Amino acid sequence: MTIVTPKFGMGASVLRVEDGAFITGRGRYTDDIAPASQLHGYVLRSPVAKATFTLGSLEAARAAPGVHLVLTGADIAHLGDLKSMVMQKQPDGTRAPTRDIPILCRDRVHYVGDAVAFVVADTRALAQDAAELIEVDYDGEDAAAVTATALDDDTPLVWPELGSNKAFTYHIGDKSRTDAAFAKADRVTRIEFVNNRLICNYMEPRSAIGEWRKDEDRFVLTTGSQGVHSMRNILTGQVFGIDADKLRVVTPDVGGGFGTKVFVYREHALVMEAAKRLGRPVKWASDRTEHFLTDAQGRDNVVTAEMAMDSNGRFLGLRVHLLSNAGAYISQFGPVIAFIGASMSTGVYDIQALDVTILGVYTNTCPVDAYRGAGRPEAALLVEKLVDACARELGLSVDEIRRRNFIRPEQFPYRTQTGRLYDVGEFEAHMDQSMDRAGWANFPDRLAEAWQRGKIRGIGMATYIEACAFAGSEPARVELNADGSVSVFIGTQSNGQGHATAYAQFVSEKLNLDVARISVHQGDTDQLAKGGGTGGSRSIPLGGVSASRAGAALAEKLKKIAADELEAAAADIDLDNGEARIVGTDRVISFADLHAAAKNPDDLKAMGEFVQDEATYPNGTHICEVEIDPETGSTEVVAYTIVDDFGTTVNPILLAGQVHGGVVQGIGQALSEEAVYGEDGQLITASFMDYAMPRADTVPSFHFETRNVPSTTNAMGMKGAGEAGTIGSTPAALNAVTDALYRAYGIGHIEMPATPARIWASIAAARQQ
Repeated sequence: MTIVTPKFGMGASVLRVEDGAFITGRGRYTDDIAPASQLHGYVLRSPVAKATFTLGSLEAARAAPGVHLVLTGADIAHLGDLKSMVMQKQPDGTRAPTRDIPILCRDRVHYVGDAVAFVVADTRALAQDAAELIEVDYDGEDAAAVTATALDDDTPLVWPELGSNKAFTYHIGDKSRTDAAFAKADRVTRIEFVNNRLICNYMEPRSAIGEWRKDEDRFVLTTGSQGVHSMRNILTGQVFGIDADKLRVVTPDVGGGFGTKVFVYREHALVMEAAKRLGRPVKWASDRTEHFLTDAQGRDNVVTAEMAMDSNGRFLGLRVHLLSNAGAYISQFGPVIAFIGASMSTGVYDIQALDVTILGVYTNTCPVDAYRGAGRPEAALLVEKLVDACARELGLSVDEIRRRNFIRPEQFPYRTQTGRLYDVGEFEAHMDQSMDRAGWANFPDRLAEAWQRGKIRGIGMATYIEACAFAGSEPARVELNADGSVSVFIGTQSNGQGHATAYAQFVSEKLNLDVARISVHQGDTDQLAKGGGTGGSRSIPLGGVSASRAGAALAEKLKKIAADELEAAAADIDLDNGEARIVGTDRVISFADLHAAAKNPDDLKAMGEFVQDEATYPNGTHICEVEIDPETGSTEVVAYTIVDDFGTTVNPILLAGQVHGGVVQGIGQALSEEAVYGEDGQLITASFMDYAMPRADTVPSFHFETRNVPSTTNAMGMKGAGEAGTIGSTPAALNAVTDALYRAYGIGHIEMPATPARIWASIAAARQQ
């Protein structure tokens, strides 16, 4: 049977319709918007990581040229703090107390970049000049800045009243069952490592515009986000204590989010408060330094993991101890990130006993929260690094130990020890396919050739699985416009993923309409009653199904209108390229005429909503090959192969873009990126001079293909792909570097990022031994 892919429907490689505006400079980001009579805000931030402080006279700042307002913590005592609502239950059944983020600090600061005052002036430069006139007396104290030592007896306390730097304790699994598995094990392999802290570094730094519409008796907030509805609800409910209809949140184009633009930040509240006081719009725009210092950061765990095995290398039990750095405050989703990650601890393996302990710790550093993958990359790195270590100790190949321990296809649906329900999977099959495409069998030839050139070479794999598109829904509304075009309204938010194209494809397939005539509208609380936003690879698996259903419902309504106008039965009507036609005739009516003929406006609108009861589980195999110069420690990624299982594919081009971007971010963590704090809490890597982002010349062209097994959880078989690239890539790249070092020097561990300096030092130490 020949399967014909519709020109614009599911499975078609439709080019992104939004790119024309972006590449010709017609993108419209928050900082491009300038309401009439706009003022500018600047945040005065703490230069020290831990201190009590007092403010001197503010008169000089208030009298400075162009200044309209100076706010301190005392001035906004009526505003509530930013609270996390996702603190999980501890083993004793309690929830640990949080330390919430004040809109402006009152008498203490807890990290470099903490907000002390807000100045509003005619320009940002004048506001900054005035801020420098504010006298702040900081009484500095010793800081806690290192995750690994946060709980040591001699480490200063971030919050002395808590008596400890422990923020929370979580446990997942069955300790007694795991202890029994370890007691009968023939072999136990143990690893310890640091999952390095990352800074998001999206292309568009954050910005926000606050307006008070007196005639509407409400605020309007314009800002880059990953979803306007949650932002509205937090600001109205937690901070201002007003009804939700008193705030409209608008998000225009967004230049990258990666989880970090999900959150409500202090500046959102500050521009709103200032706008109401002044009766004029107030804009705040971050610079890159502020982003480094204050936007929620990612990862930062210290991990100890052990695998119990029988004599044949079968996994019997997994034990994990994890220190998770919360930063100075509990961020919006911060407490749940490590918990979600731990729920994926066993990965693609049939492990029947699990014991995971998570200790959250406070440090005098920027708060830590979701960053692309949000816990699942951490889990994949843990288990895939450990599996490779098990293989080395047992003398097995890395693929063989995986074959012996994969969950087999006949075991699905498979309930993990953490309660995750995997619906389908063929893990060995995509590993074999990836190995074939990567030329795994011929690696020894490439290794020998590299050695002849004085280089060492390694090959590493990661077989990953992630949970995404979590249980829930994302409703969509579709409307026919007067000109015959169609509008889609949905509460997710594109940050560069290509939603305008993907959602249009779902609707195009039902209306048989060119995607160029379908516009997608997101980012406005006035246009849709609710929305879950973008995150956790949920937009297409949930929102796409809803858009498809809304499109199908609208198609039926249009056929009924056409049937009345053409005096035919609705079953005899076909929709084609903006027209409704009686099948087998030349009698047609245009979509524009259908709009005019509708007797009820509701006949031109349709809603769709798909409710999913369980997460979906994308999975795949990444294989990375590296070459290292032992004299300099420099690493080159020479080949990268990906075979992923994403279930049903919507658009192969969009899919490849998502995977490529995620892989680069994962390679960046493995080889170059790291947020480094000094013992005094100063961020040492506070610019691109010190924080090493991956570049186009540091990654190769990727070989990417899919071997899809449609999900049985999702109504259209989709699994989600937005985060998967980051989840498989970091362990694949690190395992490749470790493989090269182990083959040449017997080095079985190196911390991330595996920088030239770190690799060179490891080689030098091994040579000395």
